[in-house]
Amino acid sequence: MDELFRYVDEGFQASVERLSQFLRIPSVGTDPEYDPETRRCAEWLASELTGIGFDASVRDTPGQPIVVGHWPNPDATGPHLLYYGHYDVQPADPLELWESPPFEPRVMEGPKGPQIVARGAVDDKGQVMTWLEAFRAYKAVRGNLPFSITVLVEGEEESSSVNLEPFLKANAEELRSDVCIISDTGMLDVDRPAITTMLRGIVYVEVTLTGPTHDLHSGMYGGAVVNPLNALSSLLAALHDENGRVTLDGFYDSVLELTPAQSEEWKSLGFDDATFLGTAGLSQSVGESGRTVLERIWSRPTLDVNGIWGGYIGKGAKTVIPSQASAKLSCRLVPDQRADAVLRSLKTYFEKNCPPGCRIELKDLGKGDPIRVPAESPFIEATRRATTHAFPRPAALIGSGGSIPVAASIREILGIDSVLLGFGLDDDRVHSPNEKFTLVCLERGIKTHLALLDELAKK
Repeated sequence: MDELFRYVDEGFQASVERLSQFLRIPSVGTDPEYDPETRRCAEWLASELTGIGFDASVRDTPGQPIVVGHWPNPDATGPHLLYYGHYDVQPADPLELWESPPFEPRVMEGPKGPQIVARGAVDDKGQVMTWLEAFRAYKAVRGNLPFSITVLVEGEEESSSVNLEPFLKANAEELRSDVCIISDTGMLDVDRPAITTMLRGIVYVEVTLTGPTHDLHSGMYGGAVVNPLNALSSLLAALHDENGRVTLDGFYDSVLELTPAQSEEWKSLGFDDATFLGTAGLSQSVGESGRTVLERIWSRPTLDVNGIWGGYIGKGAKTVIPSQASAKLSCRLVPDQRADAVLRSLKTYFEKNCPPGCRIELKDLGKGDPIRVPAESPFIEATRRATTHAFPRPAALIGSGGSIPVAASIREILGIDSVLLGFGLDDDRVHSPNEKFTLVCLERGIKTHLALLDELAKK
């Protein structure tokens, strides 16, 4: 590893500059206004892969394009790896909360050393660069990558990957591999890497309740007609009981308790509740009663209201009863829940409890099943060994509260498991203003991916 790591160290500033170029492209895949920039970002990435030696191209979909790259090595005896990532980013709003422009990356000192601040810094452009820069270093030092590698980077992960499954099905033979490597998760600290073996799924919906045919004067009609905002707020409040449990029918039917071995491993992690909550400016955890913080975010399902609107919200007063009220909801699911079943339960709940004389509409905005990766997989074992080359502490096997729907799609369509090897930290402000990626995490991520290539080449 010495020669490879020396190459990384000597060229690290160039790696940071390439990441900065990546981050300067405002690839907000969810906003059509940014479509030209999103395509430009895909083309930039394909160009970087081509520059390393990949046969890379930008593939069109009904939405944002997908970048596919191939490094064929038919004479190698190692596994064929598929690397997945996404180049699209969340909208930067609210802009006024950013300390610097979101698409003008800035390297500044942080609590754990220098960090790069920009939208997409950790989710997922910085993490994509960990394996991209590893390929660059391995090719430069060794002259060739050790086995066949396929790269797939999409532009719609932040909008539920709506066109990815059709693409996987249409190109399954081309994408056939032995395992998928995904760097879009986190670790416990800059010195403690982690491999995620449990990943929550998601159901994301928008619900709209319509009452009167038009907005009404609250003095003339108030108290005599349904107020959609009041009614929808009541329906949303009733989705949890006094113990913090979700009240949807059948919601917990497939939820499994942790095994004793999992419980013991999680207890041994030394997870600090106060530090975790402090990254959000909080001191008290809430949620399902009788559960630890780790259980709540890694192994228990949730339902959250992500936004609610209706009526008048401008300056001054306008006393109306709105004709409509809407909300966006997300459910985070755990093994062995199924997204389709939870979506049906949501629809049943709102239709059954819709106030008389009103109508309710539920839009499916995306869903994905949770996954569980076998901890005894030889690819997991090789990844744990690889982390020992770059980190001072051994890797932990953890769960994740986030969702990466592609992992379930890859298992279902391509028939392979994923190794979820991420380098983000809890305080990286994912999806928030002032998103950042600590540079030591970028460096150690590159080195870990280099070591993983060598470990798998030994198989």
